[in-house]
Amino acid sequence: MSNSIKGPFIVTGACGQLGSHVIENLLAQGAEPLVAMTRTPEKLESLRARGVDVRAGDFNDPATLGAAFAGGGRLLIISTDDLEPGKRLAAHRNAIAAAREAGVSHIVYTSLTNPDEDNPIGFAVDHRETEALIEQTGIPHTILRNCLYADLLLMSGQQAIGAGALYAAAGDGKAGYATRADCARAAAAALLSETGSTLRDITGPEAVGHAEIAAILSEVAGKDIPYVPITRDALVEAMKEHGLPEFMANVFSSFDVAIAQGNLDVASDDVEQLTGQKPQSVRDFLMANKAALLGQA
Repeated sequence: MSNSIKGPFIVTGACGQLGSHVIENLLAQGAEPLVAMTRTPEKLESLRARGVDVRAGDFNDPATLGAAFAGGGRLLIISTDDLEPGKRLAAHRNAIAAAREAGVSHIVYTSLTNPDEDNPIGFAVDHRETEALIEQTGIPHTILRNCLYADLLLMSGQQAIGAGALYAAAGDGKAGYATRADCARAAAAALLSETGSTLRDITGPEAVGHAEIAAILSEVAGKDIPYVPITRDALVEAMKEHGLPEFMANVFSSFDVAIAQGNLDVASDDVEQLTGQKPQSVRDFLMANKAALLGQA
């Protein structure tokens, strides 16, 4: 951490999986003062006991954000996960306005790989518009364009092993899957070190396709798990049969469409540049989580 970078360091969504990982990274690096913002502060009493300033705040309730961001400093805005059309962007708009009002000196935002107009992912527009809102503030910022989490492959991989095949609508496309742990390390590093305004692609060391993922799953399972390409419509129907509402099935299936179109075929060295450590590969991640893939954990 550069001695010239001063806090407080504010992490939103601190109860979430990514936010909690970021907090632990910051604590390990001695970042202080450290602020954890959450809608449920009662869940973070253990952090408060470790010297973290736990504050209540909700992007959907602007009245709570003044106190949450009081004192300014460097702010990590972790994108909300609301899939309802328009709600995520409205929440982000509230957070950005409050950050400007509080005198925040640097904003770090967790965005999406290539959130351009041709990206078919259902919420790409929310990230695209949020990036624009942050830029319009004039506040120095770091945009972290996180690719799909490799962690998502644990669920689909376990299902594939159980079904005897990996079904997806991703065609021959590839994605630069990044582990949630690497995304957290990158976010913490950006909060502690980035200056000016930068755009970072947060990915694994290489982009991989479903045929490669199926080959790894075959090794894990000790049996052949072929990749079987299917249509998006078929994927949506399968998701609905497993209990997902149609609008959610449409959003999740749009990941596969984006992979097929090449929107997520990105691999960069930004994680290593930020953290000094190479990101974990999909293969290493899946092999390290063999028990989970086999339903043993």
